[in-house]
Amino acid sequence: MKLSHYARKLGIHYVTALRYWKAGKIKGFKTHTGTIVVTEDLCDSFGELKIALYARVSSSENKSNLEKQMERLRTYACAKGYKIHKEVMEIGSGVNDSRKKLESLLKDKEINLIIVEHKDRLTRFGFNFLEVLLNNEKRNIEVINNAESKKEDLIQDFISIITSFCARIYGQRRCKRKTEKIIKELGNNDPDLQI
Repeated sequence: MKLSHYARKLGIHYVTALRYWKAGKIKGFKTHTGTIVVTEDLCDSFGELKIALYARVSSSENKSNLEKQMERLRTYACAKGYKIHKEVMEIGSGVNDSRKKLESLLKDKEINLIIVEHKDRLTRFGFNFLEVLLNNEKRNIEVINNAESKKEDLIQDFISIITSFCARIYGQRRCKRKTEKIIKELGNNDPDLQI
């Protein structure tokens, strides 16, 4: 099959497949017209393709969106003919770099391909680093809805930064209000602690 078709079946970008072919990780040959033909089966080079779906929302208030997001991922995987090995749903900030379920998924060497709806569902920052590291292990990330232009991608990054800092500010305010409320309640119960 053509290298482009092989890349689509595997769920990787054509450039990544081309890089693998040039490095000798994918067996094939180049025709006199310049077309690269892959001579091996997907299962031969990558073992059984094990797919993981990853869905994330920022807060428990969006839990219904989490289910809808996972359903869209399932539909996409079925349409591509993928066999789903694992489904991971997580509630947490995309800026948080210590999400337990994502860490576990990234450490699972059996998973060849992680499918996400948008880049920011996986992480708000550093997506390309994750992709490079996984590619070095013959693993990949497939994003269903990629940003269509660099400008759109830059705008999304800017919005992510603002959202992240706003959430931190409001989180600190909420924390301060809770602390003040607890102190006030303690003061009402104990006359010696009244402020």
